[in-house]
Amino acid sequence: MKGVILAGGDATRLRPLTLVTNKHLLPVYNKPLIYYGIETLVNAGIDRIMVVTSPRHVENFVGLLGSGQHFISKRDGKQIQIVYGIQNGPSGIADGLYIAKDYIGSESCALYLGDNIFEDDLRVPISDFKRGAMVFLKEVTDPKRFGVANVDAKGNVLGIEEKPKEPKSNLAVTGLYLYDHSVFEKMIGQPMSERGEYEITYLNNKYIEEGTLRSVRLRKEWFDAGTTDSLLEAGNFMRNKKQA
Repeated sequence: MKGVILAGGDATRLRPLTLVTNKHLLPVYNKPLIYYGIETLVNAGIDRIMVVTSPRHVENFVGLLGSGQHFISKRDGKQIQIVYGIQNGPSGIADGLYIAKDYIGSESCALYLGDNIFEDDLRVPISDFKRGAMVFLKEVTDPKRFGVANVDAKGNVLGIEEKPKEPKSNLAVTGLYLYDHSVFEKMIGQPMSERGEYEITYLNNKYIEEGTLRSVRLRKEWFDAGTTDSLLEAGNFMRNKKQA
């Protein structure tokens, strides 16, 4: 399995912090936000990662991450491999994944939204993944703000609603997805949404139609550090954790 970390976007909710830098390079306590995503994937056994970002910021990521020499593979003790993909505009999560199509090839992939931070150990669900797709869900107090999943007793996803007015559950879909190699076939003919993006929900619905979208429920902390408040909350959590 290969990893794809999406680290583009304009991050308007974090301005003026992001007027001159990418939000994934901002600090969360003692290290850049992008480090948390890389470490999550590496700790789960993924040592080949593509970072997808904008032309404006790619040199900054290369300067920080290089080819992966700062991270050690859990599989063989050697440095991981980091390569880079360019997304020219904010055209959606699915478009960001498509940029990695040739890199992923016939393998499965872990798609990671770079402003997410996970405290759960994800080694087992990632190493056990074989086919279909998988989403990672977290119970939230305000599900109307998120994409919300409806699941059966076995964890199979029956449906996903984006920011529903009347949520069927309190299980938010977080920013980590596992897909088998058929995900790129499912992109054929995908239309743009009304907001001009290729939405990841379209692909997830394709797997739901096949009955192959499964879920894992997260038990520990999860942060979507895309606002100043959530960025501060994540930093305070990491500080308290390190000082405990």
